[in-house]
Amino acid sequence: MKLAFTGVAALLMGASPLLAGGIERAPQSLSPLFEPATNYVELSFGSVSPDISGRDAAMFGGSSFGNVADDYAFVGLAYKRQFNENFSAALIFEQPFGADLYYPLDSIALGGTAVTVDSTTFTALLRYRMDNNFGVHGGIRGSRADANLTLAGLAYGGLNGYNLNTESDTGIGWVAGVSWEKPEIAARVSLTYNSPINHTFDTSETLSGGPFGVPNPAGGFYGPDGEMEVDTPRSVNLEFQTGVAADTLVFGSVRWVKWSEFLVMPPAYSHVPEIDSTTGLPTGNTLGSLVSLDDSTTWTIGAGRKFTDTWSGAASFFYEKSDNNDLVSPLAPTNGRKGITLAAIYTQGPLKITTAFNYTKLGDAAPETGTPDTARAYMDDSDAWGVGMRIGYSF
Repeated sequence: MKLAFTGVAALLMGASPLLAGGIERAPQSLSPLFEPATNYVELSFGSVSPDISGRDAAMFGGSSFGNVADDYAFVGLAYKRQFNENFSAALIFEQPFGADLYYPLDSIALGGTAVTVDSTTFTALLRYRMDNNFGVHGGIRGSRADANLTLAGLAYGGLNGYNLNTESDTGIGWVAGVSWEKPEIAARVSLTYNSPINHTFDTSETLSGGPFGVPNPAGGFYGPDGEMEVDTPRSVNLEFQTGVAADTLVFGSVRWVKWSEFLVMPPAYSHVPEIDSTTGLPTGNTLGSLVSLDDSTTWTIGAGRKFTDTWSGAASFFYEKSDNNDLVSPLAPTNGRKGITLAAIYTQGPLKITTAFNYTKLGDAAPETGTPDTARAYMDDSDAWGVGMRIGYSF
C-alpha cells in the first residue's frame, strides 16, 4: 500500500495547482523527501484553464466582460537521495507563485488592467530520521521572480495607464519541520514552516508611456526608476496520511499562508497621495501597496484505494474559506475556493505514473480600487479545470 500511494497525496494536493490564496499556484509540498525508495526522481507537469469573468458595476454601465485569466502550464522536478537509514536529502524545483491576468477592453472600469508574475524556486533539504520514528528536516529555498503590471480603466482615475515593470531578482529563505511516521501502516504526519523570502527588485514606473515620479519632500523624486522590496508570504504546511484498511489510504493537509505581509510598494506609486473619490479631498494617507490580500487557510482531505498490483485510484476534496467581505484586489479577483481532484496511479516495478484531473469552483468577488472601498466590478460563477501528471522512478 505504501509503495502504491506514497506521493499521490502530494499530487492531489499540489501537482495540478490552481488559483489558491493570493497568487499561489502550488503548496510547496516536500513529499519527495519522504519517498521510501533508496533513491528517487520525479517529473511533474500539467496545465490549468481558469474562467474568471464578470461585469462592471452600475456606475460604469454594468456591461459584461469575458475571461480575465489566461491558461497556464507548470512543471516540477525533484530528486531524493538516501545516504543511510537515518540521513536523506532532496532537491526540488517548482513554480509556486504566478499570475497571468488581463481585463478585456469590454470593461470600462478595468479594461486593460493586466498582471504577469513568474517565479521559480529551488529547495535543498536534509532529513534526519531517528530510530523512534520521529524526524527533523530543513534546508534553504532560493526564489527567482519578476513581474509586469498595468492599471487601466476608468476605475483608476488619474492612474489609468500606470505600468510597473521589475527586473528579475533572486532571494533566499529557509525551511524547517518535524515529522513522525509508522511505515507498517503507511502513516506519516509532517509539519513544515516556510520562511518569507525577501526580494529587492529594480523597478521602472510609467504613466501612459511616460516616466512616472512623485516629488520627494526631502528633494528629488520617488521613481520613475528605483528599487522595491517584496517579501513572499511565510506559510505552514501540516500534512498527514495513514492506512485505514487493507489497500486503503486516507490523507490530508492544512496550509496557512500569511498573505497580509505580501506588500507591493513601488517607489512612486506608494507615495501618491490618497484622494477620497467621494469628496475629492486628500485623506492624508498615501496609496501604499498595490495589493492587499487576506491570510488564507486551505484544507484538503482525500482517500486512495489499490485495486490491482498495477492500478490504484484516489480522490480528494479541498476547501479555502471565502472572506466575509467580497471586496478584493483586481489583481487577484476571486474569494475562496473549493474543488475535487481525481487521480489514477499506474505502478510497474520502479516506475510510477500518476495522472490527476481537477475541478475548482472559485468564490464570487468584487474588485475594488481607491477610497472609499467600493466595488468597481463583480466576478461571478468563476471556475477552473486542471490536469497534472507525475512520473516517478525509484532506484
